[in-house]
Amino acid sequence: MEFFYDFLKMLLATGRDVLPIVALITGFQLFVLRQPIPHLGRLIVGGIYVVIGLTFFLVGLEKALFPLGKIMAAQLSDPAFIHGAGNVGDPNDWGAYGWVYLFALLIGFATTIAEPSLIAVAYKANEVSAGTISQLGLRITVAIGVAVGICLGVFRIISGTPLFLYILAGYMIVIVQTFFAPKSIIPLAYDSGGVTTSTVTVPLVTALGLGLAASIPGRNPALDGFGLIAFASLFPIIAVMGYAQIMQWSHSRKTKLREKKHAL
Repeated sequence: MEFFYDFLKMLLATGRDVLPIVALITGFQLFVLRQPIPHLGRLIVGGIYVVIGLTFFLVGLEKALFPLGKIMAAQLSDPAFIHGAGNVGDPNDWGAYGWVYLFALLIGFATTIAEPSLIAVAYKANEVSAGTISQLGLRITVAIGVAVGICLGVFRIISGTPLFLYILAGYMIVIVQTFFAPKSIIPLAYDSGGVTTSTVTVPLVTALGLGLAASIPGRNPALDGFGLIAFASLFPIIAVMGYAQIMQWSHSRKTKLREKKHAL
C-alpha cells in the first residue's frame, strides 16, 4: 500500500509539473497560430503515457537508482574494504581507492552508451552527414569522455581539491581545441556534452557523488558531493573534438603518403 500511495503522490506531482507545458502549447496553437489541435485524441493518449512514464521513472529513481548509487559508493569507500578488515588506514590516501575509480569509469561509460538523448543525437548526426559520422563511433567517443570525466571527478572528491581548478583547465583545453578542430564537428561536440546529462546518467552519477562524499571522512556532501555532472558535460566535448582532430591528422598523413608514392 505504501508503494501505491507514493506512486499516486508522484503521479499528481508529475501532472502538476507537466500542466504548464500543456497550457503553453495549447495556448499558442489556439490563440497565436489559431489552428485546431491535430490528432487531439492521439495527443491526449500520448500525454497520459508521458505522465505515467515519467511517474514510473521518478519513483524508480527514488526507490532504486539513488539508493543503489549511494550503497555502492559507501561499500567501495568502506575502510574495511579498501585497507582490509581491522585496518582503518589513511582516509586521505587517494591512491587506495582503485575500485572506486574503476566503478566510476565503468558506470560513466555504461550509462552514457544507454543514454536515449545521445542515441537520438547520434542518429541525427549520422543522417545529416550521409553516414560520414558513425552512430556507434560517436556514442563510444562520448562515453569514453564521460567515463574519464567522472573518474577524474571522483578523484576530486576523494582528494578534496577545488572544483574550479578542473573546470577552468578543462574549458581552456576546449577553447584551444575549438581553434584547431574541424569546423564541421565543433557544434556536434558541444551538443554531445549536453546530451550526456539526461535521464540515465544523472541519477546514478549524482547518487555516486553524494554517497562518496558522505562516506569519506572530512568531505561535505553539499560541497563535495556535487560537480560530477559538470565533468560529465565537459569531457565529452574534449573527447569528440580530440577524436575529430586525430582522424583529420590521420587522413592528412595518409593523403601525403599517397602523394609521395605517386610522385615516385
